[in-house]
Amino acid sequence: MNTSALRRTLKTAAATGGAAALLLAVAGGASAHVGVTPDKTDANSYALLTFGIPHGCDTSGTTKVAITLPQELNDAQPTVNPNWTVEKVTEQLAEPKKLADGTSITKRTSQIVYTAKAPLDHELRDALVLSVKLPDAAGSTLYFPTLQSCETGQTDWSEIAKDGQDPHSLKAPAPSITVTAAAGTGHGEASAASDAHSGAAVSTEQASVTDSGADARSWAGLAAGIGGLVLGGAALFRSGARRKAPADAAAK
Repeated sequence: MNTSALRRTLKTAAATGGAAALLLAVAGGASAHVGVTPDKTDANSYALLTFGIPHGCDTSGTTKVAITLPQELNDAQPTVNPNWTVEKVTEQLAEPKKLADGTSITKRTSQIVYTAKAPLDHELRDALVLSVKLPDAAGSTLYFPTLQSCETGQTDWSEIAKDGQDPHSLKAPAPSITVTAAAGTGHGEASAASDAHSGAAVSTEQASVTDSGADARSWAGLAAGIGGLVLGGAALFRSGARRKAPADAAAK
């Protein structure tokens, strides 16, 4: 390898190593917080929210995680985790809240509390999953303040960035998700149905053309076969006639 090629190789390796180091640093920073990852964010849809518990309070194991639901949510269904017990905490509303279906509620689930059966070692991580019905409020951000209690001490993940403040500057940010626009259903389904109908029509037409072509080929084959039989019979007749003519001449 010449000197210039070696230099390019070393630069490429250095750049790749630097990028890998940056990714690891970002990943390490992201995993240092209790965060939430939704499987979907569509407005007015059901979503699974996974809360990652990456480490304890300093070097102390986690014993309890209390997740506070935003006012936009009325309830949450916690997923069973064999390492934890779980309970739902409810609160009395100041006044009845009317729901979209016309019914009203006087209580709501305010917190989901997971308690570790054995302290979660600070060098291990776990995941706690909630099922929720997202509000019909595209563009809004939902915050889930989470209190992490440990064998020694606790961390209150509840900070919310103020206007103009960089969220990454927060020491203990509250887990959050942003609701997005609901997936289109009416036009998309109608279009899909129309496409399916058109496809079926095209398939039927193609089948009809294919069948017609097959019928035409069948008739053509039959005609060719009959023609062959006729020609073969004519040739046989001529051959017989030629053999008969000399015999008649000899008889005379």
